[in-house]
Amino acid sequence: QVELVESGGGLVHAGDSLTLSCAASGGAFSSYAMGWFRQPPGKEREFVGAIGWNGLSAHYADSVEGRFTISRDNAKNTAYLQMNDTKPEDTAVYYCASGPFAYGRSQSNYDYWGQGAQVTVSS
Repeated sequence: QVELVESGGGLVHAGDSLTLSCAASGGAFSSYAMGWFRQPPGKEREFVGAIGWNGLSAHYADSVEGRFTISRDNAKNTAYLQMNDTKPEDTAVYYCASGPFAYGRSQSNYDYWGQGAQVTVSS
């Protein structure tokens, strides 16, 4: 069973940057794509972006395109979400997710999920 653990969440002011990390263990991390999702308060969980198994391709939701960047270091079994030019509407619990059918926007394609990391952006 693959285990994922997010870290790096916290409180930032609008316009500041923040980077989340997702450490994987117990599975073939380097063979799977890695996705990031978020759940704002009072709303449903939504797709943020994903990166391919070799780190050469990535895609993002329109709401974060040009501001967020996903990367990965397979030697360290770790993926990252770099958040630049943050906005109050970015406030949410952020989740990393993976699995053999990962990469798309649908949550049903992801088998393994982290516990979530709170990110709060003040105005």
